[in-house]
Amino acid sequence: MAEPENVCEEAQVESDKIKAEANEQFKSERYDKAIELYSKAIELNPKNAVLYANRSISYLRTECFGYALTDASKAIEVDKNYLKGYYRRASAYMALGKYKLALKDYEGIHKRRPNDKDAKLKYSECKKIVQQIAFQKAIAVEENRKSVADSIDLESMPVEEKYTGPRISESGIDLKFMKDLMKCYKGQGKLHRRYAFQILLEILQYFSNQPTLVDVTVPDENKFTVCGDIHGQFYDLVNIFEINGLPSQENPYLFNGDFVDRGSFSVECIFTLFGFKLLYPNHFFMSRGNHESENMNKMYGFEGEVKAKYSAVMCELFTEVYNWLPLCHCINSKVLVMHGGLFSKDDIKLDDIRAVDRCRQPPEEGIMCELLWSDPQPMYGRSPSKRGVGCQFGPDVTRRFLESNKLQYIIRSHEVKDEGYEVTHDGKCITVFSAPNYCDTMGNKGAFINIKGNDLTPKFTTYEAVPHPNVKPMAYANSLLSLFG
Repeated sequence: MAEPENVCEEAQVESDKIKAEANEQFKSERYDKAIELYSKAIELNPKNAVLYANRSISYLRTECFGYALTDASKAIEVDKNYLKGYYRRASAYMALGKYKLALKDYEGIHKRRPNDKDAKLKYSECKKIVQQIAFQKAIAVEENRKSVADSIDLESMPVEEKYTGPRISESGIDLKFMKDLMKCYKGQGKLHRRYAFQILLEILQYFSNQPTLVDVTVPDENKFTVCGDIHGQFYDLVNIFEINGLPSQENPYLFNGDFVDRGSFSVECIFTLFGFKLLYPNHFFMSRGNHESENMNKMYGFEGEVKAKYSAVMCELFTEVYNWLPLCHCINSKVLVMHGGLFSKDDIKLDDIRAVDRCRQPPEEGIMCELLWSDPQPMYGRSPSKRGVGCQFGPDVTRRFLESNKLQYIIRSHEVKDEGYEVTHDGKCITVFSAPNYCDTMGNKGAFINIKGNDLTPKFTTYEAVPHPNVKPMAYANSLLSLFG
């Protein structure tokens, strides 16, 4: 790579001025604006490692892990002695679940600053994670991947007389239970662990018998609702049901992944969604998102929340359940709905998706990975993913995929949108995101899509965030996210 030309003093001064403004935007959590300003500052002074490091952490906060990694590496390239560049690269590796590579950077920082308490802490914490993963893999091999579900004994979990929360009757989940459950959750109550485990065991059995691609039939005049990311925002989830009606056989729903993480009411969200799935199995659908995975749950709060509200065993059971979630749904053989997006190569058929062995943690490449992680881009062709996983695909890629599979359009989620939705690729690629004011900071609207079986024309409903109890987003994720400092 050619060395950048010398930067004149005037350009450096202007760059520093823009950098200061970008720093203020970052402090105010306006990360997209910060990224835009850091980019302008870099154009003026490409020899300043600090600018790349600052843009790296901004990308990290917007889940553009691939761009964050590239910028951190560039900061190191510009100044190999700039330790914050190594911190940033380690953070990007952590976000991508590449803990061994993160550990290598933290180890290097610790060796250069052996008396730095912060460097020692981050090295020690990352080392614990690497060791824990190695131990879990060894255990899994030793136990021949025995199912956690087989070890759950509901009879050993008696429901105490003093328990006043919702109860599942002998005949199973009914509408009364679901209404009682949501009322309990709105009052910040907790479902008894026996019923929580019962729901997980039943939903595991159900999903393990479902295909990877689920075909959905919507009768001509019937309404069907598609929702995007919920991300643990339970009170906004309840608001969707208040606006659009409770799920029922006459009011079917599809929730398109990322039910958990970030928001600190993820447990409440997932049990509400699983409850409705068990109540209306043929009229309530759920697709796997990239956050229904072990790495994401460790990083962004769901694992910590489940451990705080229940137990580590339940975390393991959730991982088993998530491994069986369908990867996408096809509505009336015309609309394909997946969480992320399309593929890094052409000629992928629906039958190729159906043939995917999904019962696993998401791989780093291939059909399953791209269904969960990819994003659309405005330009033609494909680009490396801003997230570091999956790919970015243009309108020509979408058109060819639709023509090849005789589809009208795709619906996907996975990205915050100011209005809660976005229509791109000549109307053939629709993004829907249902978590308003994401993480209590983004100021975006939420949205859902209504379609009817006879014409499949999407109708959008948008809404603002509603108040929630004073529990901050990612309240259960702080111990790991401290590594992003």
